[in-house]
Amino acid sequence: MPVIHSHSSHLRVDGLSVAFGDRRVFADLGFAVAPGHRLGLIGENGAGKSTLLRLIAGASLGGAVVHGRLVRPARTGLLLQEPPFASSDRIDDVLESAVEEVRAVERELDAAAVALGAVASDRPAADDGPAERYARALDAAELADVWSVDRRRDELLDGLGLAGLGRGRRVDELSGGQRSRFALAALLLSSPEALLLDEPTNHLDDDAAAFLEERLRAWRGPVVFASHDREFLDRVATGLLDLDPGRTGATALARSGDAPSNANGREVVLAASVGTVFGGSFSDYLGRRDDERARWRRQYEDEQGELRRLRRSVAETARAVAHGRGPTDNDKFLKHFKRGNVEAAVSRRVRNAEARLDDLERTQVARPPAPMAFAGIPGGSHAPSDAAGLLVHVSDLAVAGRLDLRALRVASTTRLLVTGANGAGKSTLLAVLAGRLAPDRGTVHRRRGLRVGLLEQDVRFADPDATPRAIYERVLGERRAERVPLAGLGLVAPRDLDRAVGRLSVGQQRRLALALVIAAPPHVFLLDEPTNHLSLALAGELEDALGGFPGAVIVASHDRWLRRRWAGAELALPARSAAEASVVTPPDREMAGAVPRGPR
Repeated sequence: MPVIHSHSSHLRVDGLSVAFGDRRVFADLGFAVAPGHRLGLIGENGAGKSTLLRLIAGASLGGAVVHGRLVRPARTGLLLQEPPFASSDRIDDVLESAVEEVRAVERELDAAAVALGAVASDRPAADDGPAERYARALDAAELADVWSVDRRRDELLDGLGLAGLGRGRRVDELSGGQRSRFALAALLLSSPEALLLDEPTNHLDDDAAAFLEERLRAWRGPVVFASHDREFLDRVATGLLDLDPGRTGATALARSGDAPSNANGREVVLAASVGTVFGGSFSDYLGRRDDERARWRRQYEDEQGELRRLRRSVAETARAVAHGRGPTDNDKFLKHFKRGNVEAAVSRRVRNAEARLDDLERTQVARPPAPMAFAGIPGGSHAPSDAAGLLVHVSDLAVAGRLDLRALRVASTTRLLVTGANGAGKSTLLAVLAGRLAPDRGTVHRRRGLRVGLLEQDVRFADPDATPRAIYERVLGERRAERVPLAGLGLVAPRDLDRAVGRLSVGQQRRLALALVIAAPPHVFLLDEPTNHLSLALAGELEDALGGFPGAVIVASHDRWLRRRWAGAELALPARSAAEASVVTPPDREMAGAVPRGPR
């Protein structure tokens, strides 16, 4: 694909098509994002959001066939879902590397000032045009904000909850969430002209998400980001691009900005060569999209019914016109005269039906793509036979520097939401309950024969060449995999069942990990940030399904939408520097006790 690295502040994609072998990701995609505007990418996992961001950034896609044209600012920064750090990298070195271009701009400004000073004092200039050189260097320095780089570094680390890490530490000493936030801080510190962000709110607590929202709303260049976070989309995006298959391809929509108004009087800030432009909120968009898909399905079903009717008509017209019988004895003397009229009528009606059939077969709408739908939890009883008692009982639990909890009691009906800032110990608590981490102090009593399932934040499959089907059969066993087919769970698309798991997106891999748990539902289901990397539709379906899970459910989440809708009990873990947290239980709901302990 010809890529133009333009110094224009705009970002534009024209006629972009991407395919891996016989799998087309998207075709003839086009849009433009102006400075100061923020385009949110939405769509099912595997729709191409991450692929599109990597292409815009200029990254290579091995084995992909790419066509189209791209114009973007010369300094465009990309945040990946998987931070590209080496295990030996140190925080300070990474931060300094992030501002290397800014430091280079500052050095050029200093050199240009020296050259200009040489001319002013009648000393020989180092090169021609020192005044022009200094003017260019000053413009670049102002754009990169070279004078505030140290202050911005400290603000970013503090705003993203990283100030206390210690800049001499190695990156491999950080948690997965800390590495992701650190990668975001390093990217913002480098002050690129355009920002490309892949799921930027993953691993962010409320304060950090609000900090990022404020920074992005003030960003002077174009921003393109992929996100599953509905609140973040509502608060940040000035335009939306839906990469799910649609009637005319991707659906583009936008609201507010410096551009012509649409029919609703809303201003359009996103120009799209494919799709439709819409002014309204993200929630408005979801309603309109559902209406459009319903109309599409109705039209498809109506046209298929008409096609069946026309095909029958073509096959039956001759018999229907001739009434299915030959001429009687009384008719025989008129046979010579009637035959021509009957044959002409039959021929005319057949031709008319065939013409309508040919026209409809050419112009019929395509079958609407079936949306990925979570089939729910397999039926059956999965609780221990004596489920009336406690399944897990935790007492005086402590993990040094990470968690301090006085007591936690988990029954078969427990529905518990664990909240708290990053570093409060949410993932640590789930790891202890799952038996994957031994506490430094305290006891964890589990019912004999108890099965505990954990959906982790960071999914890793040991063999990247294995297929989802093979992994599923290996983990569950052939008999269970046959009884509960992977495709029937609605989490892995049929086209992905036999693809190498290493070629699936982060979201697709996490959905496979979720399928491995729910295919054989455990007695206690632990979910660490379950909506991360899931599409908006699937996240909602999963939340609804958890209400009917046949066992205990404990969810650790920063998802603001999920937390607002939660109907069970809540355990709020304190930050290690905060006061003792509280447990909030909705009225008329019984809860297994959970008592956090504040720092001493």
